[in-house]
Amino acid sequence: MLLLLLLAGCSKGPQADLQYISKARSIAAEWALVNAQASEGKLTAHYVDTMREAAREQLQTSQSALTQPQSAYGREMEALLAMPPDAPAGALRAHAAKLKQIEDSLESD
Repeated sequence: MLLLLLLAGCSKGPQADLQYISKARSIAAEWALVNAQASEGKLTAHYVDTMREAAREQLQTSQSALTQPQSAYGREMEALLAMPPDAPAGALRAHAAKLKQIEDSLESD
């Protein structure tokens, strides 16, 4: 029984959040792509609005599931959620890149 409790305790923290970090990175990259293509007039307004809303909902879900919301990756997710729907693609990509660095660092541990 004690061993199970110890193992459960080890599963918390950044390693447990890795799946949410990865998801947030992917969402930010997709949102950036949508905004880049929208700025070029390649997408319909309805599609753009739907994708932006879905991105925000998925980010909120991932952020709320974090075991360490005050971490660097939690702050990145918070910063993404603070962005306007039509945020510049470059700004969204920058947040995605920071999340990728964090993700890579955790995966190498």
